[in-house]
Amino acid sequence: MKVLVINSGSSSIKYQLMEMPSEKVICEGIIERIGSKKAVLKYKRGNISIEEEEEILTHTIGLKKIAAFLLDSKKGVITDVKEIDAVGHRVVHGGNVYSKTTIVNQGVKEKINEYSILAPLHNPHNLEGIVLAEQIFNTAHQVAVFDTAFHQTIPTKAKKYAIPNELYTNHGIQVYGFHGTSHKYVSEKAIDYLQNPEAKIISIHLGNGCSITAVKNGKSVDHSLGFTPSNGLIMGSRSGDIDHSIIFHFVKTLGYDLDKVEKILLKKSGMLGLTGYSDLRDVQSGAEQGNTDCILALEMNAYRIKKYIGAYAAIMNGLDAILFTAGIGENSSVLRELVCSDMDYLGINLDQEKNKLKSNSLRDISISSSKVKIFVIPTNEELEIAKQVFQLVR
Repeated sequence: MKVLVINSGSSSIKYQLMEMPSEKVICEGIIERIGSKKAVLKYKRGNISIEEEEEILTHTIGLKKIAAFLLDSKKGVITDVKEIDAVGHRVVHGGNVYSKTTIVNQGVKEKINEYSILAPLHNPHNLEGIVLAEQIFNTAHQVAVFDTAFHQTIPTKAKKYAIPNELYTNHGIQVYGFHGTSHKYVSEKAIDYLQNPEAKIISIHLGNGCSITAVKNGKSVDHSLGFTPSNGLIMGSRSGDIDHSIIFHFVKTLGYDLDKVEKILLKKSGMLGLTGYSDLRDVQSGAEQGNTDCILALEMNAYRIKKYIGAYAAIMNGLDAILFTAGIGENSSVLRELVCSDMDYLGINLDQEKNKLKSNSLRDISISSSKVKIFVIPTNEELEIAKQVFQLVR
């Protein structure tokens, strides 16, 4: 079975075409910096590797580019769209309705659209990918894999807000959690490596969107993102945790309308608001050149992560491993070092030399005597999605 996985992020699209159940990757790639005049499109098939820089302003344009690569007479891997048996779509918000991988129908699309108000940077792009895939790969099963599913195990005491009960029971206002496919994949890798199914793990997913999850006995027990994927850690353009009274101040004192407030907090804050750059690579480059805003932004980012590590170690009554994953987590030795410095009280001790090394597989970057293991684990949301799609439609 050929399964095409489309993983639409807030500013990127990852994709893989896989043969299942062998898990053989036929081709793969990513489009980064969507919305930019200098978007980067990468495509890899066997020993053919292509990287192009061009203007890709929308996710729809990006998805059409991906389809063109797949069908290209010289570089492509299929001659007919009917060769694709299923398309697996990462969908960020499934609310309380979807706790499992689901075949897409009109009702599912309507629900994904309904939840767009809770995940405005993601669900619209996820739905965009589904609609376009239905048109291009019109004989394939369209399958939605929800980010929120892994976090269904978070206990009520952790997912419920201290607001009137009817808002929870009647309107579903609670912590849902996100990046679940990634946290599930990497935490299972860590558990296998440790050979300890009861391990207490903190999984740190750092990309344009960021989140941190407490995993105990293989299950999510707490998570930094909540009702929407906007709070918690500092992100590319999202503020993360903020005193909610600031919103009232924006409206009542500064005279901002709610649309402007939403735009500020979701699209103009985070690293972008602090430095003018939403991409951490640009922030790090600025810091290396002595840009004080960039230096402070990195310190703030690491400080926020440390606070969550301390909190989650407390609620799990212990810690066996922390793991870094996703684009920033896997590639930024600078941020990993900032996060792990001065954490010896918790038994977290980084090996500076190991931290600088690069690898495409799980690696331990802690010193041999570190009580808490520090792992860098490349996430593979696409493989996790493909496995769940295959299990559903085979």
